[in-house]
Amino acid sequence: MQNAPETLATLVSESEADDRPLSSALIADRTSTAGGQVWRTLFSFPVMLATLLTVLAVLTVRERFNDPDLWWHLKTGEIIWNTHSIPRVDLFSFTTNNHAWIAHEWLSQVIIYGAYKSGGYTGLMLWLCVFTSLLFIAGYTLCTLYSGNAKVAFLGGLVIFFFSTIGLAIRPQLIGYLLLVVELLILHLARSRNARWLIALPPLFAVWVNCHGSFLFGFIILGVVLLCSHLDLQWGLLVSHRWEPRQRRMLAVAFVLSIAALFVNPIGLKQVLYPLDVFLNQHVGLAQVTEWQPIDLNDPRAFGLFGVAGLILVVSMIRVSKLEVQELLLLALGFGLAVRHTRMLIVFGLLTAPVLCRLLANAWDRYEPARDRPVPNAIVILICILAIAFGFPNSLQLEQQVRKTSPVEAVEFIHRAGLSGRMLNEYIYGGYLIWAAPDHKVFVDGRSDVYDWTGVLNDLLKWETLQTHPSTLLDRYRIDFCLLSVDSPMLRVLPLVNGWKKVYSDKNSVIFARTALLEAKA
Repeated sequence: MQNAPETLATLVSESEADDRPLSSALIADRTSTAGGQVWRTLFSFPVMLATLLTVLAVLTVRERFNDPDLWWHLKTGEIIWNTHSIPRVDLFSFTTNNHAWIAHEWLSQVIIYGAYKSGGYTGLMLWLCVFTSLLFIAGYTLCTLYSGNAKVAFLGGLVIFFFSTIGLAIRPQLIGYLLLVVELLILHLARSRNARWLIALPPLFAVWVNCHGSFLFGFIILGVVLLCSHLDLQWGLLVSHRWEPRQRRMLAVAFVLSIAALFVNPIGLKQVLYPLDVFLNQHVGLAQVTEWQPIDLNDPRAFGLFGVAGLILVVSMIRVSKLEVQELLLLALGFGLAVRHTRMLIVFGLLTAPVLCRLLANAWDRYEPARDRPVPNAIVILICILAIAFGFPNSLQLEQQVRKTSPVEAVEFIHRAGLSGRMLNEYIYGGYLIWAAPDHKVFVDGRSDVYDWTGVLNDLLKWETLQTHPSTLLDRYRIDFCLLSVDSPMLRVLPLVNGWKKVYSDKNSVIFARTALLEAKA
């Protein structure tokens, strides 16, 4: 038998004797292998599931274009885009007397306006579809890594979809929730793979603080993880495993640097403290704005809230699966927030979906790439792409959505009739009026913060609930005409108030004007 050097020499000699055919064969073989690997990756089972979540995202938001708050976010983004400066006072209403106002979501608003500037209504809808899809796919990825089962993780994606339906809209909060998932991904990768992932946390928070106030929840989560990283205990099924010393040090450093990163903003301390102000000082807004009110027990999502929370505890006991202290604390945090504020249901979904998937990871056999079937996956992906193309609304459909719920025709009448002076408008109409009728400053809009600070929101609440005489508010703010929705209870009251007359109505809106204003125009 030849020894190893002799064998190697023989192979080299043979290769040199017929170099071209051997090299060509190797290149062809490697190219074929690489091409096959790319094919199997692009049309793998997890990619197919992610594509299904994208279809679900598009079909979910295709009728959600006209959120009332979209318009004032869009107008703020336009101002920042054109002036290269961030508004520091209220520019849109006459009731606050140019009160100080923090445009704390300025970066998201610029991104939203950039989508509009690039493609109009279609650009905005594309923005919504893309960010919703990213949220679902990032959540699915988190559940996959956390559970180790790409199949069961699809259930986590559906859980996130179910609870996120409460707040999917063209608003900065969508970016905030996506960044929350990114934070959870970073923390999991740092714990399970490499602590260097923690280096990404400070830049993440530097972006997050300028996009949405949900960075506060991100910090609470980071604090919970930091606390639990020092715990080492086992109490029945409740456990906590202490992180390695190097991991704990890097986590502590990332925490401190992330605090510093919050001040990488153009507004300063007020930007950082804004979320706390919402919960501590904006009592009227929290009590009256629907999305901040406690969850309605008749909402199917309320059943899902209690069901998912209960399922996690039951599965843990039945399957004798250990529950980490960190998971229990985050579950309690998400549950408490969702019960008190409806809009926090999405936070609950993002925090609990990975835990549920981990507990059910062994309920279904795990994904094995070697057993994957790319052709059926490719067929499903193609069908999904066609569904997305046909499901995406065109510009006419988007315009119809706007007309369906916004006072489009009423604004046209105001311009046509030349109504001038001070306008009292429906709360949900304020955002659209800021965008579509900038020549008429609004009474109130979706920026409940500035109206809470100045007492305007409380005055409007008393007017709508007849805690004061209707004329009191109308005279105090020197209102010339009122633009109300057809559902406003004041439609039955204003006809009884002397000096007011209905001058316009359609299927959405009604306008009342002072008779003195009408006589002056005549």
